[in-house]
Amino acid sequence: MFTKYKFQDSRRSCAHRVAALAAVTVFSLGLSGQVLAQADCLNPDALTFAIIPTEETVAELQLYQPVTDRMAELTGKKIQFFMPTSYASVVEGMLSGFVHVGVLGPYTYVIANSKDPNIEVFATYAKRPGHLQEEGPGYRGVLVTKKGSKFTTIESLKGAVLGLTDPGSTSGNLMPRVVFSKIIGMSLDDYFSKVVYTGSHELSTVAVDQNKVDAAFVATHRFDNVIDKGEVELDDFNVLWKSDPIPQDPFVYLNTLCDDIKKNIEATFLGLNDQPGAKKFLDNVKSNKFVRMTSSDYDIIRALKKAKDARK
Repeated sequence: MFTKYKFQDSRRSCAHRVAALAAVTVFSLGLSGQVLAQADCLNPDALTFAIIPTEETVAELQLYQPVTDRMAELTGKKIQFFMPTSYASVVEGMLSGFVHVGVLGPYTYVIANSKDPNIEVFATYAKRPGHLQEEGPGYRGVLVTKKGSKFTTIESLKGAVLGLTDPGSTSGNLMPRVVFSKIIGMSLDDYFSKVVYTGSHELSTVAVDQNKVDAAFVATHRFDNVIDKGEVELDDFNVLWKSDPIPQDPFVYLNTLCDDIKKNIEATFLGLNDQPGAKKFLDNVKSNKFVRMTSSDYDIIRALKKAKDARK
């Protein structure tokens, strides 16, 4: 059985986020069968799965159907899907114990893990090479502008309008604010006339193409997605800067789940390439397989977060 929940909150409103967390907590307390077993491990009747939002989260939900079906088969649990509206809402769901399995951004994972070490990474996907995306379990953040505009160099962007994705994004917020700010010698807010959050990498890419922002930081694999959908053309963009490699989005679970459940969740993803029915899913996420990841693989993100926090 596969069911879906939809939850509304505001990305930037602290009050709304507190309300969201409260709502999720109340709802989670009402879930039947969510009890700790004799060995003090979590053994719920159903597993709630959530992914960070993209431009087409509903479409991605359909793509995940063979994955959730396999998870249900291996774990023997019903799989429920939590429809998030921001990176923060996925984290809040996991912190409350409502979400058991999730897909986070690298920066979001580091924040969540620092708040609760029981939010543990176990895998990510190894990407196929694409237009800007390189092969392997990493990606880069890139700064793009519209070809034909006057914004052809980093220097030409002084006083321009910049698009970021979400405060919880690694390549769309953390990397630019920590690494790129060193290149320009000042904060993004001082260098650009205006800095806005678009909500996703896909929306940032389209915003540049439609001249709604002058430049944007986007993830290479998310940028490729917009090209592959035919919404933009690669030749319509300048790439003015690339970051160092960043580990791909972490797939995480609550470490308080019973060991057999965690092993079967891991097997769902790590053995996915051997399942004929999952080929369409892997093709859509442009990956050949999932690879095992550990918390230390994201230490590079922790170092960036530490540097960002030190500047406050």
